[in-house]
Amino acid sequence: MATFYDTHAHLDYPDYANDLPEVIARAQAAGITRMISIGTSLSSSERAIRLAEKIPSVFAAVGWHPSDAMKAPSDLRPALREYAKHPKVVAIGEIGLDYHHLPSSQCGSLEDDARYKQRQADIFQQQIEVAIEAGLNCIIHQRDAFDDTLAQLKPFAGKVRGVFHCFGENADRMRRVLEIGSLVSFTGIVTFKNGQNVRDTVAATPLDRLMLETDCPYLAPVPYRGKRCEPAYVKEISEVVAQVKGCSLEELSIATCKTAVDFFPKLQKPEPT
Repeated sequence: MATFYDTHAHLDYPDYANDLPEVIARAQAAGITRMISIGTSLSSSERAIRLAEKIPSVFAAVGWHPSDAMKAPSDLRPALREYAKHPKVVAIGEIGLDYHHLPSSQCGSLEDDARYKQRQADIFQQQIEVAIEAGLNCIIHQRDAFDDTLAQLKPFAGKVRGVFHCFGENADRMRRVLEIGSLVSFTGIVTFKNGQNVRDTVAATPLDRLMLETDCPYLAPVPYRGKRCEPAYVKEISEVVAQVKGCSLEELSIATCKTAVDFFPKLQKPEPT
C-alpha cells in the first residue's frame, strides 16, 4: 500500500471528541502514517501539542487564524516562541490573511475593514517573525487575499517558506507561489465535480512542489462529500491527484512525503508502530 501524510488536519476540533482513536486507526489502515494537527488560536495550538504528545503519528502546528485577528492578544510572539520549541511542533500555522467576511459585509464601515485588514497583517507579521527565529516554515491560509498574502510573505523569501494550504487558485498564481520558494497543498476539492479548475492547477504543479491534505473536518472528498472529513480520506485525494498527474500512487507517495519532510524537518522521525 502506498503511504501518505495528511499535512493539514484539525484534530483538536469538537468534531473528533467522541471517536478520535477510531479516526486515527482508520487513517493508519488507509496508509496515512503522519498527520499534522493545525492550531488556529493559542488554546487550539495547545490542544494540538497535547494530541501530538499522546499519538505517535500526530504532529502539531501552532498559530493564530486570520479570521479571528480581532480576538488575538496584542503580541502572540512570546507564547508561540515557547510552543515552537516543542519537538513535535513542525510549523507555524495556520497564518495569513482572509478578506472573505469583511466588517462591511455585516453592517460595518470601510474604516472597520481597514482596521480588520491591518490587524490581520500585524499578527501575520508577528508569526512570520517567530517562524524565522525558530527555524520553522509557515502554513499559509488566504481567502480572497492572495495578492496581499503573497506580498507580505515575499520579502522573507530565503528566510522562511510557506505552504499555501487548500490551494484553489489558478496555475499562474501557483507559479507565483513557487517563485518565492513556497509550496502548494491540495484538498478533497480536487475530487469535486466542480473542481476542474483545481485539477488544472494540480496538473500544472511540479510533482515535487505539492503536498496533500484533508483540512478535516472540512471538504470531505468524493464519495464522502457532505460528511465529516477525516485523515483517512487522503487516500481518495491521492488517487485523483495521481490520475491527474499521470503517475502511480507509489510515485506520488515518494514525491509528496519527501516534499513534506523537507518542508517540515521535524516530521523525520521513525515510522510510528
